[in-house]
Amino acid sequence: MGQRDVERFERIVLPHLDDAYTLARYLLRDEHDAQDAVHDAVLRALRHFDGYREGDARAWLLAIVRNRCLTWLKRDRARRSVLPFLGDASAEPVEPRATDALAIERSDRAALERVVAALPPEFREVIVLREIEELSYKEISDVVGAPIGTVMSRLARARKRLAVALRIDAKEAG
Repeated sequence: MGQRDVERFERIVLPHLDDAYTLARYLLRDEHDAQDAVHDAVLRALRHFDGYREGDARAWLLAIVRNRCLTWLKRDRARRSVLPFLGDASAEPVEPRATDALAIERSDRAALERVVAALPPEFREVIVLREIEELSYKEISDVVGAPIGTVMSRLARARKRLAVALRIDAKEAG
C-alpha cells in the first residue's frame, strides 16, 4: 500500500473511529475489549482498503467493527465480564442543586445503559446504530447485512423492550 493510499484511508475512514468505538463498546460491553476490537477492525480495513468501493465509509467501517465484535464474542465469551460504561466523572466542586441534577442524570443514564446492555445483540446493535450513531435505515441495513424491513422490525421491538423495561425501573425507583 502506497503513501497516497494510506493518506486516503486516513482521510476517509479514520474520522469514524469514535462511532466504531461506540458500537463496539455497546456490543462487547467492555471498554478494553471494544478498544481491541476497533484496533483489529481498523487494521483489517487498512489491509483490505483496496476493496473499498467509494461508498459510505462510515457504514463500511462499522460493518467491519460489527463483524469483528461478533467474532470476538464467539471466541472470548467465557472471559468477558459485563461492566457498565459510566462515562467520565467530574472532580470539580459543584452547586448542591447541580449535584442533585447531575446525580439524577447519571442515574437515568446508568439505567438506560443497563437496559440497552440487556437487549439481545440483534436489537442492541440496531438501537445503537440508529439512536446513538444516527445511521439511516439503509446504512444500518448495510452494516448488519439485513433487509431494511428487518432493521425496522428490530428497531420497533428494541424500542418496545426499552420502554417496558424503563417503566419497570421507574416504578421500582418510585
